[in-house]
Amino acid sequence: MQRVDVAIVGGGPGGTAAAHAAASAGATAVVMEKGVPRADREGLGPDSTDAAGILDYWVDIMGIHPDEMPDGIVLQTLDRAEFVGPNESLTLRETGIDSSYDEFGYTFHRARFDDWMRQRAEDAGAEYRVKASVKNVETNLAATGDDPRHVVELKNGENVGADFLVLADGPQRTVTTRVLDRYLPAGENASERLSSRRSNHIAYQEYRRFPEELFEELKSAITFWWGYMPGHTAYPWVFPNDDNVCRVGLTMPIGMDIEEVKHREKYALLRPEDERIPQGKEYVRRLLDHVYGDEYDLSEFPLVEDRGKRGGTETYSISSTRPIDSPVGAGIAVVGGAMGATSAFHEGGDHVAVRTGAIAGELAAAGDLSAYNDRWKEAIDDEILRNVSMADMVHDYGPDDWDWAFETARKLMGSNGAMQILEQGRRTGINAARLAGGYKKRKFKFRNGRYVQLKESEYTI
Repeated sequence: MQRVDVAIVGGGPGGTAAAHAAASAGATAVVMEKGVPRADREGLGPDSTDAAGILDYWVDIMGIHPDEMPDGIVLQTLDRAEFVGPNESLTLRETGIDSSYDEFGYTFHRARFDDWMRQRAEDAGAEYRVKASVKNVETNLAATGDDPRHVVELKNGENVGADFLVLADGPQRTVTTRVLDRYLPAGENASERLSSRRSNHIAYQEYRRFPEELFEELKSAITFWWGYMPGHTAYPWVFPNDDNVCRVGLTMPIGMDIEEVKHREKYALLRPEDERIPQGKEYVRRLLDHVYGDEYDLSEFPLVEDRGKRGGTETYSISSTRPIDSPVGAGIAVVGGAMGATSAFHEGGDHVAVRTGAIAGELAAAGDLSAYNDRWKEAIDDEILRNVSMADMVHDYGPDDWDWAFETARKLMGSNGAMQILEQGRRTGINAARLAGGYKKRKFKFRNGRYVQLKESEYTI
């Protein structure tokens, strides 16, 4: 049996950040990644699926400046975000949050970023194992001497023993839920409380080459359409990449029933003849036709088949904004998408995955994870609180609500185009008070970590 200080399940940003931090502090660390094929990567690696964009203040949350990255990872520098409603729109040119990064944000090549994060961890001394699918984790909290507290059993029959376990297996939580089940009281089940259908959204995106003159208009903006498709935190987007290629995608709740959609006729991407919620690829086709169809034919947006997971497309889960605590008394930390720190509201969350992973790796290397739940809240509390509050506020929004919100927010926005209109308390009129008041009411509701959906106190250790 291989023996290390820190065993890490999952080789994405959270897992590699944990490995880098642990190894940099002198601990032995091994990352176990099952490995998936991608059209844009040689060999196997992590799933590497999301729209792959970072805002300015996310750079500081993540703790990695893009200047540290090799060429080819950053694809476009952004100067704005466009939020488009059915009849109203809003353009943000500043996030309004202090940061060390001078631009509005950037888009990046997620597979190359993940490969660089792996190399960064290996350079620090960590081991990264591919084709290392985890079958089971056995834990003995009474272990003494050289016996490890955790034994990770791989499907190939090998075992890895470690004193500390970092679970970074993404929002599907394939391993995480089975491990956490053991630390909940009888009758409580993490597999049900954190199931993908309950705790996640589904995302789908395509890599499409845009007409050159259109790409020139879009290449410095990320664009989101709200109120165009039904569902809580459901929206399509366009993220510019390189070589006239954009990621065109969407996120929506899992298992929606079209019969429950109110005012179907108001959603631009639904059709009267739809008998079920459209598939992702149909939504993308309809979006391109609706937004650009007056000037371009769909054939002018060809799929780029050597990108993405397969044939220029990819489908993936995103956690739905409600994080969980970890059973730190058992020497276990859950990070990134597995802990629900990534968010469907802002389409992913590599920044919080990296930050939570780094905290877990640092503490594990020091031999004590007890501060982890407090540390991750100190690091990303403001970010999580914003996302959870906004997602809760707009939970039942329909097309008309989005138009009202964008019109109201635009009137409140300063000349710098900053997003802190809801925080500043500067309001004029009933609509402004309603918008800002609703947001602040949610923030008060979720303050002091009340957004956590599985608390440390619920574990039995």
